[in-house]
Amino acid sequence: MLLSELGGYFESIGERAFRAEQVFRWVQQGGARSFGEMTNLSKALKEKLGGEFYITVPEMVEKQVSKLDGTIKYLWRLADGNTIETVVMEYEHGHTVCISTQVGCRMGCSFCASAIGGLVRNLAASEMLDQVIFSQLDTGKRMANIVLMGIGEPLDNFENVLRFLELINHPSGMGVGARHITLSTCGIIENIDKLAVHDVQLSLAISLHAPDDETRALLMPISKAYGVDDLLRACGRYFKATGRRITFEYALIDGVNDTQSHAELLAKKLRNTGSHLNLILFNDVHERDFRASAPESKKLFIEILRKNNVHFTVRRKLGGDIEASCGQLRRRGAVES
Repeated sequence: MLLSELGGYFESIGERAFRAEQVFRWVQQGGARSFGEMTNLSKALKEKLGGEFYITVPEMVEKQVSKLDGTIKYLWRLADGNTIETVVMEYEHGHTVCISTQVGCRMGCSFCASAIGGLVRNLAASEMLDQVIFSQLDTGKRMANIVLMGIGEPLDNFENVLRFLELINHPSGMGVGARHITLSTCGIIENIDKLAVHDVQLSLAISLHAPDDETRALLMPISKAYGVDDLLRACGRYFKATGRRITFEYALIDGVNDTQSHAELLAKKLRNTGSHLNLILFNDVHERDFRASAPESKKLFIEILRKNNVHFTVRRKLGGDIEASCGQLRRRGAVES
């Protein structure tokens, strides 16, 4: 519940307004698992709350810690038995938590483990929030940055994601600023436009992965509905409306999207857009046939980008020894069961 909703409830039962903020802080900051833990509430009030509401608490099914870089991957079981994944990564600027927004995914990207089995259901805002809260409690580290880049397509769960953003941003809660939050989407154009209207000032990342419709459609079925050029125009509208630079994500996949012609076309289309390109060293997925680009292909691709003055970085590969790619751990659990 939003703080305003809690305030309305406490007012309706004749309680003073500050009780709403007490409960809000217990849930958001303290990670309370029950109303009984809320020591500054009366016994009668805690019993009343327990009779009318519940607090979502995910069960940690599995935790993997990379021996290479300390990346942590959690497999959580939700109240209905479904499982989702969360990844915590350490950078020089602090810890980043990568959360899921859906159980499964309907986008069908052919290189992604999350899409295997399709969409089960959307996550509630509370279930997204819990991933941040309980990852922080388990690690003892503040999550300085949040990326909505785990299982699911955030803009396919638009209203719940907006609610999560309002909750996580609230100063009486976890107080994570919007500019420390990145939302990654495969490109649902109408919802990119809707997000621009809300102007939440987060960082928008587009999973592009190919500069042309033919190649992108092989990797991402959504490209059959939204062509690359249409998507880039929507990104231009978003940038104009919000002033926030967009990042394009591009996973280099051997023999699929890493040729010289792909690099040249990509450079042409991103030139003068004010965007940033994030090159990803592809994490192999057991259930998929795709493999990471060969070193010589990657080198040539990067040389072409540099020659064309494309602003880019190469994302540091993390968690390669713990199946850190989205959906791998959840998928293995489903196969084993």
